[in-house]
Amino acid sequence: MNRENIMRAVTFWLRPAFALRVISRFQRLVGFDRSMALASAALTALVPLAILCGALAARVSDRDVAQGVIDRYGLSGEGAEAVRGILSASDEATPVGIFGAVFLLVSVLSFARAAQRLFEQGWELRPLSVRNTVNEMKWIALLAVYTALSGGVHAALDRRPLSLAASAAVAPLTAAFLVWGGRLLSAGRILTRDLVPFGCIGAVLLTGYSLVMTAYLPRLFNSYTHRYGAVGAVFAMLTGLFGAMLATVGSAALGREVQDELARIGRGERPPDHEVRQQWDTVLQQARSRWQTNRGQALLARLTRKR
Repeated sequence: MNRENIMRAVTFWLRPAFALRVISRFQRLVGFDRSMALASAALTALVPLAILCGALAARVSDRDVAQGVIDRYGLSGEGAEAVRGILSASDEATPVGIFGAVFLLVSVLSFARAAQRLFEQGWELRPLSVRNTVNEMKWIALLAVYTALSGGVHAALDRRPLSLAASAAVAPLTAAFLVWGGRLLSAGRILTRDLVPFGCIGAVLLTGYSLVMTAYLPRLFNSYTHRYGAVGAVFAMLTGLFGAMLATVGSAALGREVQDELARIGRGERPPDHEVRQQWDTVLQQARSRWQTNRGQALLARLTRKR
């Protein structure tokens, strides 16, 4: 591709009409509220599940979930101690009782159902609720496999600056998990090819977010635990999960619009180049007009103060 074709592609996918459709889709999903709901459900489900898995793993191997999180993000000091206090199971830990098992099942299914509603509203599907419980259980198993594989990749590869090699290796796993997970949670009502844009965009955004959090999360854990004590680690986890869910919801909105745009292009409904240029010219003219107006008001206010 030469420079002209690259610029045509960039201006086409970033044109104002398409950007407004993506923003409108994100607003219809109530993106920020849904991201917080997903983060809260994930925290409620994953913390007890991590403690249980850590207790089971400690009986058959030397692996520790808390130490894995500490090694993954390079935590130290108060942040590392808080993570050990939350995720490490005690030596006298007893097997999960009936009420504990019921709570764990309900919390995990609640997280899966919250993710299911994202796909149902993003792709305008009829809600299935509890009728999709079997597929939700399959999605939970898929999430466990994805978490174990991604954790193994990060543990196996050398810890380079920001874990670039591990993050690049995990990106295809993330795309596959998002696409396959969308198929399961939608009960097969969304075709695989329609989920590919969402999976690719989500993998890119989540990989970039993972790189940012690798550098920022240790400082976040230490700051929160120093200020709030052990509960600060929970706040740090919730903050990190909120960013990941926001990237996921944003990927769903953008992926759905990309899918619709590709379908229009396949039907021969691609807007002509002159229409795209007109949209950009209108935006640039409005930006220049506002800049000149604001600049004139600033100069007038400066002259008034001098007088």
